[in-house]
Amino acid sequence: MSKAYCVAHVDVKNADAYAHYIRANADAFAKYGAKFIIRGGMQEQIEGETRARTVVIEFPDMEMARACYHSPEYQAAKALREPVSLADLVIVEGYAPSE
Repeated sequence: MSKAYCVAHVDVKNADAYAHYIRANADAFAKYGAKFIIRGGMQEQIEGETRARTVVIEFPDMEMARACYHSPEYQAAKALREPVSLADLVIVEGYAPSE
């Protein structure tokens, strides 16, 4: 079973309010086995367009990633994020080379 990754590109319009979202999403991410790989660090745009902040979160599998996103815990956190940011999110199955 392959791991899954949630990749988010975010423009934050209000950093103070966005901090409430970051605190609120912790319960959902802990419950569904999420592990942050990238969380808004320095980035260099080398092709195309994206948003100012990139986040990559690892999940045990696609099912857990979907369950986390649709969970009541994350939906409550998302309600805090939406008014203060613009985001593009995708869940991607990880690469598992054949053995």
